[in-house]
Amino acid sequence: MTRNRTLAAAALVATLALTVSACGGTKGGGSSDASKGSSAGGFNAAVGKVLNPSDKKGGTINLWTSTDADSWDPGRAYYASVWNFQRYYARTLLTYDSKPGKDGLKLVPDLASAQPEMAADGKTYTFKLKSGLKFEDGSPITSKDIKYGIERIFAQDVISGGPTYLINSLDQGQGYKGPYTDTDPDKLGLKSVQTPDDSTIVFKLDKPDSSFLYLLAMGSASPVPQKLDTGSKYGDKPVSSGPYKFKSIDPGKAVELVRNENWDQSTDTVRKALPDVVKLTITTNSDDMDARLLDGSADMDFSQTGLSQAAQAKVLTDPALKANTDDAYTGFIRYISVVPKVAPFDNEHCRKAVLYAADTTALQTARGGSAAGSTYGSMLPPNILGSDDYDPYGFTKGKPDLAKAKEELAACGKPDGFKTNIAVRGNKEKEVNSAVALQSALKAINVDVTVDQYDGKLIASEIGSPGVVASKAYGLIVMGWAADYPNGSGFLQPLTDGRFITQNGNSNYSEINDPEINGWFDAATAASDPAKAADLYKKINHKVVDSGYYLPIVADKALNYRNPRLTNVYTQDALGGEIDFQALGVSDGK
Repeated sequence: MTRNRTLAAAALVATLALTVSACGGTKGGGSSDASKGSSAGGFNAAVGKVLNPSDKKGGTINLWTSTDADSWDPGRAYYASVWNFQRYYARTLLTYDSKPGKDGLKLVPDLASAQPEMAADGKTYTFKLKSGLKFEDGSPITSKDIKYGIERIFAQDVISGGPTYLINSLDQGQGYKGPYTDTDPDKLGLKSVQTPDDSTIVFKLDKPDSSFLYLLAMGSASPVPQKLDTGSKYGDKPVSSGPYKFKSIDPGKAVELVRNENWDQSTDTVRKALPDVVKLTITTNSDDMDARLLDGSADMDFSQTGLSQAAQAKVLTDPALKANTDDAYTGFIRYISVVPKVAPFDNEHCRKAVLYAADTTALQTARGGSAAGSTYGSMLPPNILGSDDYDPYGFTKGKPDLAKAKEELAACGKPDGFKTNIAVRGNKEKEVNSAVALQSALKAINVDVTVDQYDGKLIASEIGSPGVVASKAYGLIVMGWAADYPNGSGFLQPLTDGRFITQNGNSNYSEINDPEINGWFDAATAASDPAKAADLYKKINHKVVDSGYYLPIVADKALNYRNPRLTNVYTQDALGGEIDFQALGVSDGK
């Protein structure tokens, strides 16, 4: 997922960081206790619990944003906030539970009447649909509409920009190019998906995949009525399968949702559909938007990526305003990759010397202080099953261990230190600040770091090219990562599986190609039990950390403001720590 607005400037927020609670490591920053609900506000009152629980219907939710959606077409969107918003109008076979924190990671039936029947070999999933499902025009939602919705994303020349995981899972060598060029009379020629009747859909995989059900919870697997599909223009007026439909879309200005009279509450155990109207105002003035949030004329920032610099300054020094904010984990880990292919980091002890010498408090400050993230000990974020408090280098203590760093330097044959280069996107201020912070910290062990700022638009051909990394001797690389779906495969595999290394657009910047790690990924993918898969991802995470391949800077957070009139407010881990839009209501009915 893409988050499309930057957080506050590092220097100012660092000054204000002491006013934010839970400013150390990750403990206490985002626990889940879904059994509790409270009408009492307060800082982080919507993190891990429901704030202002209510069943009151009516009124209007007023969302504002400084960045328009990438697309309202569920098959083309990639912004995290749009995926969240899709829960209003794009139902899927399974979706994430309407519960706070980690309890929201559970997949529950949505269009499906129950969890799928899985074949003994783990390669066939059969779903039965609920009865009474309808699109906004009153036509029935059938298994063929779901298949057609999935087929659309195979037409990447028409439906581009969204996630393509289902293509990788379902094409299986067919070379299917989507329904627009399909020679099948019904335009339903994708062989791996079968619809024996209108209420049954069957997915046949070529190998077991424990991540597959997460893919079916993405908007790219929502139903689309073939007769109303307008191809690349479908995002101008998507057809709703949920409790709200689009009344109007004015690109760059405003969006309005109203109730879908053909949605039947009896078919939907996920959504309460409390407000009558949901309005989104799009502005180019983020400071004005934040002012409206603080004066109560706007309810929430649609993007949920953090208040502006000026607004954070005001909020964090005013207890009454701060009580209406949450600082939830976003699912991102900001990190520095240590590249073993670049000497002297081919020696594990040299890698560990850097990690022990890192000043994690300075790195946290470079990102914006505790409001922007917690110091963190490993490479599996708090919202992913299998994450734990593993911290072998003591990163969450917030200070370097120079004695251990010097021991590692001696063990790697570099007692007097060495020189290396760190690559960083020049247009990312916080990343540059992070590089400089590490550069400064490593002087204490005589490691001389040159900061090389490259054009961020060239990421795929710069740090994404192992050849360029080698030629420029980039021993260290500053980056960040978040998963598109909340399991260890979605987060760790692009970063640590050697089979994901490419010569351009590479994300495995440390170029890890460990047969044991690769094998654990295969075993986790084949595991039918999510708990078993989570244990394997935990093992991968621990080995990657133990080997010194990555230096986590922070587990990312975003400080967001919520109008106190909102009801049923909670952050949801599967949505990247965002407040779940579809659950919201208003207490005043306005």
